[in-house]
Amino acid sequence: MANNNNGKSAGIGFWGFGSMMAIAISWSVNHSILWMIVQGILSWVYVLYYAIKR
Repeated sequence: MANNNNGKSAGIGFWGFGSMMAIAISWSVNHSILWMIVQGILSWVYVLYYAIKR
């Protein structure tokens, strides 16, 4: 049985990477699980905000 993923790469993808990065930044800044969840949902928006703010 062949693995057919229609040319898409396996793994977490662009949005998943943004979410993981936002979660890591959020935890290092806030140490709050609630903020970690919220900012993980916002993903790239929070990452860009943090990069500009810093």
